[in-house]
Amino acid sequence: MNLNPLHLGRKVAKRGGRVAQGFAQFLLRGRTADLAVGVVIGAAIGGLVNSFVADVLTPVIGTIFGSSTPFKDRLLYLGKEQLQYGDFLNNFVSFLLICGVVYFAIIVPMNKATTSAFFKEPPDPALRKCPECQSDIPKTAKRCMYCAQPVDPEERLTLAE
Repeated sequence: MNLNPLHLGRKVAKRGGRVAQGFAQFLLRGRTADLAVGVVIGAAIGGLVNSFVADVLTPVIGTIFGSSTPFKDRLLYLGKEQLQYGDFLNNFVSFLLICGVVYFAIIVPMNKATTSAFFKEPPDPALRKCPECQSDIPKTAKRCMYCAQPVDPEERLTLAE
């Protein structure tokens, strides 16, 4: 067994290089990078919405109802106990706004894109278009059932041909 410190250092560096290379491959996969970007953007949007609710929306609501107490400091006394409902309401409104942003900015457009582009029903293989009126008729029809025009029936190829 070689206990030379220089040899051990090279061995550790070589193994560390493989670990670093594997870690880099993991990080550069498409899904991992997409997830990281989504988390960072989600956190930024969450902070923005929380600030909007706490600093803009709820003070406006308090002003409308004639209160000078900051919304997050509002209390409700129930016997000897204090219920701090203001901060909860701030967080609840923030949650609703974030859910609305995610739904209308991400879910609705994605549903529209995927249903219209990827999930169109395939045409029925037993039907074809009438050359005269463009109605769907059976492939073996000799006459269109809608406009009564004669059409040449499409014959199916057999395995012998």
